[in-house]
Amino acid sequence: MTILKKSVLSLSAVVALSMAANASDQIRVVGSSTVYPFTSYVAEEFGATTGNKTPIIESTGTGGGMKIFCSGAGLDTASFTNASRPMKSSEFADCNKNGVDNIVGMMVGFDGIAIAHSKTNPAMDLKLEHVFLALAEEVPSKDGKSLVKNTYKFWNEIDSSLPKREIRVIGAPTTSGTRDAFDEMVMETSSKKFEAYGKLKGKYKKIRTDGVFIPAGENDNLIVQQLTQDKEAVGYFGYSFLEENHDKVQGVSLNGVAPTFEDIASAKYPVSRSLYVYAKGNHLGKVKGMEQFMDLYMSDMMIGGKGVLKNIGLIPMPAQTLKEVQTAVKARTILTKEMIDKHTVLPVK
Repeated sequence: MTILKKSVLSLSAVVALSMAANASDQIRVVGSSTVYPFTSYVAEEFGATTGNKTPIIESTGTGGGMKIFCSGAGLDTASFTNASRPMKSSEFADCNKNGVDNIVGMMVGFDGIAIAHSKTNPAMDLKLEHVFLALAEEVPSKDGKSLVKNTYKFWNEIDSSLPKREIRVIGAPTTSGTRDAFDEMVMETSSKKFEAYGKLKGKYKKIRTDGVFIPAGENDNLIVQQLTQDKEAVGYFGYSFLEENHDKVQGVSLNGVAPTFEDIASAKYPVSRSLYVYAKGNHLGKVKGMEQFMDLYMSDMMIGGKGVLKNIGLIPMPAQTLKEVQTAVKARTILTKEMIDKHTVLPVK
């Protein structure tokens, strides 16, 4: 081997070691834009009170975060990923395939997917079926026996009690956990009510592509900005963004229930969901401060009934559920396929 080749190899080794050292000195978190403000708050508190570096938090969307998180177990990969839905079986399998086989799931609270519009508009009340019929690629024919291409342009064409207002819906991209949750809780749930979908009844979620639905980026604040500029449009995003921007946008009631803290917490609001942070157990003991960060996040001070994250829109878990989740995380309970299949971070009894 030549001296030049030896030098190149030595330099590569030094760079690799340097990257690993830097990576293990600062926590990196990727994932959901909905969970982003909560994790960012915990990260700032962590940096200010523990003497550790403030973690790097990246808003990549739930799906994008899972891809990054599951890409490998090396110290140059993310230690945590935020998620606005449970980890999918396919993502769990992908993680395991790449050596990420030691995952701790942390449920941090609840959130609602709020449908909202400009504060200057009159109040609006929609049913889930109205939203479904506004967005579905195909809708039942007038006799209800077959499917036809969706040509609805105004809300009153769907239901005469609704305003004659152009249908424009701004929502999340396909990489977003908010989109996954919306598709499941609004689209698939509503399709159960129409016989015309046949075998797809309860499963239909195909969104029209004729410009009525406007996919936004992963930053929900962009949707808020668009709603303040486009008075015709409605948009959907995590409840915390409605709470933070109540001076600019207002919630649309769904099935007669407004997206409020109380109605999401009680599950009266029909589009409520759980929020998660997944930790890479492979990094425990290797990434500085990781366990302290987990314990701080799961503390009563952060996610309890009177925790500070409640002030920025997180809906706390019931006391008993919180206690069970805290116990599981404290024990560093490793996710199993059975837990993933049941959409839980708690040991399956």
